[in-house]
Amino acid sequence: MSVRIGFAGMTHLGLVSATAVASRGFPTVCFDPNAGLVADLAKGKLPVLEPGLDDLLASNSDKQVFTSSIADLAQCDVVYVAPDIPTDDQGRSDTATIHRLIDAVTPALNPQAAMVVLSQVEPGFTRALKAPDPSRRYYQVETLIFGRAVERATQPERYIVGCADPAVPLDAKLRAVLAEFNCPILPMRYESAELAKISINFCLVSSISVANTLAEVCEEIGADWSEIVPALKLDRRIGQYSYLAPGLGIAGGNLERDLATVCRIADRKGTDAGVVRAWIANSRYRRDWALRLLHEKVLVSVANPSIGVLGIAYKEDTHSTKNSPSLTFMQALGPFLIRAYDPVVPAASVGDTVEQGKSAIDACAGADVVAVMTPWKEFRALAPEEIARSMRGKIIIDPYAVLDAGACAKAGLEHYVMGRELQLQGKECAQAFE
Repeated sequence: MSVRIGFAGMTHLGLVSATAVASRGFPTVCFDPNAGLVADLAKGKLPVLEPGLDDLLASNSDKQVFTSSIADLAQCDVVYVAPDIPTDDQGRSDTATIHRLIDAVTPALNPQAAMVVLSQVEPGFTRALKAPDPSRRYYQVETLIFGRAVERATQPERYIVGCADPAVPLDAKLRAVLAEFNCPILPMRYESAELAKISINFCLVSSISVANTLAEVCEEIGADWSEIVPALKLDRRIGQYSYLAPGLGIAGGNLERDLATVCRIADRKGTDAGVVRAWIANSRYRRDWALRLLHEKVLVSVANPSIGVLGIAYKEDTHSTKNSPSLTFMQALGPFLIRAYDPVVPAASVGDTVEQGKSAIDACAGADVVAVMTPWKEFRALAPEEIARSMRGKIIIDPYAVLDAGACAKAGLEHYVMGRELQLQGKECAQAFE
């Protein structure tokens, strides 16, 4: 079956998803009203950082076309509307962009084409649209992850498709596209699909909250969370792919949005969201783990410390800083000298008070304490001995255990990670040089 696919909105979600579909051999029209963005994309200049995206896009040159003319979508059999949905500090979605795109795309569709909303929206959004007709209107759950978006888009675990009536077969051409990815296809009503995305993220948040809560207990009683994780992953009720790594709260915007969405629904409908609010409180508390440790280990004894920060992005392999723990950490330390380095995010994005490190080691130069706030692969290759020579002090705050603990102790560094007894870590360093 010959099928031509269209995508409207060339930000992170639309660009990655369109490129994945084109890689399966489908002629793909990529529309965005921003002519400058379209010109950059046509030259291979991407607005996002995603491992593997440049190469995948280059391999699609004969299948993937970028355009700022919405009329080009009229030749498509299936059109995805896929702009990123921004959120505010309270996790509320700004749907103005997607509404504008849908209003523009709908009259441009050919009469037989199916339209698929791919952006994450709140339950009720898709059914409330006035057009196109429900028989040609779908909602598809996206499960991309910053830094792993290409993998997730090209090797999906399943497709969740919201329909007006799940008992009616999916549009044949939409099914043909999805079938090319060889994974289960789960049709369901619009509202179920919209809530399914939130449900997935809730399960992730619950795992993160478990890891964060018990990792802190480990820090106080002498247990080691990294020793416990393998036992949990071998339990079939939990599983080897569970999110069990402790972290600095929830960041990135998507998970926060889903928590806020359910809290609003609960408030409107009178349902119980107490556990959700507990997750939010736990996230905010764990976000300040590095800051509390800095106060305890440094600020009590050093009046005006120099602080090195490695990592500004909210996670590795992305340029996004949405709700980044590193930004929060540095903003709380405004009076002090901070030198920061990130492979893709400039220090200027934090503010004028933060100096730009030329490299990871340069950011450590003369520092009383170094905080490794983003687990970039580049930082894992750093030699603790070189860091120790560069620093003035000896304290490393490394929540994600990026650096090797043994090498840090050998270099004379006090190396603190999440989920290990904090006092013991300091003693181990001292004992290494007794």
